[in-house]
Amino acid sequence: MSTSPADLHAQVSGDSSDPLAEIEQRVLWLSTSMIHHANRIRPNLTGLKVGGHQASCASMVSIMTSLWFEQLRPGDRVSVKPHASPVLHGINYLLGELDEKYLTTLREFGGLQSYPSRSKDPDPVDYSTGSVGIGATAPIWGAIARRYVDTAIGGAGTGRQYSLVGDAELDEGAVWEAVLDHSVAELGEIVWIVDLNRQSLDRVVPNIAAGRLEAMFAAAGWQVITVKFGTLLESLFTRPGGAALRSRILDMPNPEYQRMLRCNADEVRTRLPGDGPDAAAVASLIAELDDVTLLKAIRNLGGHDLDALRAAYAQIDDTRPTVIIAYTVKGRGLPTEGHPQNHSSLLTVEQYAQLAAGLGMDTSDPWARFATDSAAERLCRATADRLTRDKVELGTPPAVPSDIGRTPSGTSTTQAALGRALLDLSREAPAAAKRVVTVSPDVSSTTNLAGWLNKVGVWSPNERRNWFDDDAETIMHWREKPTGQHMELGIAETNLVGLMGELGATWSRWGQPLFPIGVMYDPFVERALEPWSYGIYAGGQSILVGTPSGVSLAAEGGAHQSIKTPSIGLEQPGCISYEPAFAIDVEWTLLDSISRLGRPDGSSSYLRLSTRPVDQTLANVPTDPAARERRRRQVVAGAYTLRRAEDPAVTLVGMGAVITETLAAADRLVDQGIAAEVVCVTSPGQLFEAVQARRGLADGPSWILDQVFSADRAAPMVTVLDGHPHTLAFLAGINSVRGAALGVSSFGQVGSLEDVYKYHGIDTDSVVRAGLDLIA
Repeated sequence: MSTSPADLHAQVSGDSSDPLAEIEQRVLWLSTSMIHHANRIRPNLTGLKVGGHQASCASMVSIMTSLWFEQLRPGDRVSVKPHASPVLHGINYLLGELDEKYLTTLREFGGLQSYPSRSKDPDPVDYSTGSVGIGATAPIWGAIARRYVDTAIGGAGTGRQYSLVGDAELDEGAVWEAVLDHSVAELGEIVWIVDLNRQSLDRVVPNIAAGRLEAMFAAAGWQVITVKFGTLLESLFTRPGGAALRSRILDMPNPEYQRMLRCNADEVRTRLPGDGPDAAAVASLIAELDDVTLLKAIRNLGGHDLDALRAAYAQIDDTRPTVIIAYTVKGRGLPTEGHPQNHSSLLTVEQYAQLAAGLGMDTSDPWARFATDSAAERLCRATADRLTRDKVELGTPPAVPSDIGRTPSGTSTTQAALGRALLDLSREAPAAAKRVVTVSPDVSSTTNLAGWLNKVGVWSPNERRNWFDDDAETIMHWREKPTGQHMELGIAETNLVGLMGELGATWSRWGQPLFPIGVMYDPFVERALEPWSYGIYAGGQSILVGTPSGVSLAAEGGAHQSIKTPSIGLEQPGCISYEPAFAIDVEWTLLDSISRLGRPDGSSSYLRLSTRPVDQTLANVPTDPAARERRRRQVVAGAYTLRRAEDPAVTLVGMGAVITETLAAADRLVDQGIAAEVVCVTSPGQLFEAVQARRGLADGPSWILDQVFSADRAAPMVTVLDGHPHTLAFLAGINSVRGAALGVSSFGQVGSLEDVYKYHGIDTDSVVRAGLDLIA
């Protein structure tokens, strides 16, 4: 049963003498109105659902109003629950941070985004949210990034990092991976506020188990503050029968409580006492209350009581992370309040008018501001002044060399080349190397970062003693200190890329660019891809290194052999991908990738490396300086001709670890009198963009196609890589030649490298056969 207009007004109205309560009501109105306008007023020619979450906004209004207008300081940052984005925009509007013209543009092209976005919303947004669990945990990694910048460089200041989290979002495993990480317990600036409205998208959650949540946070070393009841209910608990009322509410199943929110006063008087032994005591107590007070009392949960929230904030212990579990009502103050399916429901025109009447608002002028010099308007101005941040002056990243000048020899792997390149950078360009922060999930030694780690140390919130520093047999020295440039998390790839995203956003937050490089086993890149992609969307520029990769990791078997990852960079926005074949290619592509970080027009990169030993003389690096620079530019642009034929009958295109088989196949074809040209691809994504640009479908250079895939040298083409064959299949279309795409399209097998390559058809024999078939 829906509440009457009078009851509705009683539910949402606060003390008119309290300007904060007046602002609270206005924020409710603005957030509801933005969604109403997007769905009920703005023309919608397609008829497709626009959507919005009025009920989810309503449950956060009190928390966010109290936080912004009383608690926040300029250095604080807040990650807002995705569905509460209209609340954030409403607050920004009242603070003068958002022009009125945007209030009618929620979910409109070029307007306010569906969920808070640092990169796309026109008003201040601290953290992009919208991907479940990612926005919630971002402030943890933001706290580490701020600490690192302030300690190693300076200028990041201080401030709490808040997360406003819906209780249903706590189902996401990424949340607990972050909460349980060993370094988090020392981050006292972390404050989470859980909107415990006990509803998910489809239903009232029958067993939300708030006590279990409290215990889980406490076990991780967090301070737990629970805000269950407001001041009205707390005062009733002190009266005769109050203990019985408290027990009744606490013991009541969630669905029963939610159903009571849909009742009028008479029905509440019937339902609330229940049928337990204390029913008479409860009935006697509520009989003393008038209808308005009774309806207010049953809704007087802590997450909607400004005094209860103030008291909770005052208890925050800044020596450890804090979680405030605030009990709320989904849809608080709306006609849809407490309805089990109110998650995406929209107020009807009649309900919207009813809400306006209860709040004293005008539906024909929904964006009205507070009267000039009213108490509420003065509070808005004072809050805006208090929260004003200094303008961020974007710093210029230090210069990164394009070529260290060394030419690798002997036999080596691209994975080993990573560690050597970082050490070379520290010697040749110390200012740039000082900005490099490497991150890994407990695989530093196995991904060849030991030398780099020994040189720069390991980051820790506080310095810790290395008890093995006098052990002569210990090769990797684990020196932990606040200025260490390597950060190692537990085996949780989501945490790693979340941290990378925040380290990669310091250029825009504090004007201090960092160069984050994350290393993980390539088979687990797909597990981390979604949060890494979201970090890129939010403006976090970083380099992700996947190693070792492919079925070249033969002895590990199919579970540890990545197949799809070569196409990730081809498809990931804001990212350039490389799969180098030689150590010199690793150096050049890594240096170029670093040079793209920490700037407004920057980009992220993905490097796919291998443990396959390769004879480095096969790279045939030019000795002439100009020719060497030409090769470097081609490597960075996506491909180069490794072996040129006078009049090629076939072109063999290899990438990464299988370049050895590609060259061996070319030798055998030449022995048969068949001229074979060999092209080494380093970035299929760069080449695809060049093809699109040549066809007028994208902006960018296309010169690499003229130099490596010129029409006058077009020949039937075999492409081969240790990954899915479709990654390079498009290359045959550049000059419309016959093509054969070799690669891995089934789960891997354990065995020797030769057996596994033969099984997947990427061995030398398979390349030779494919070439012969094309020219037959």
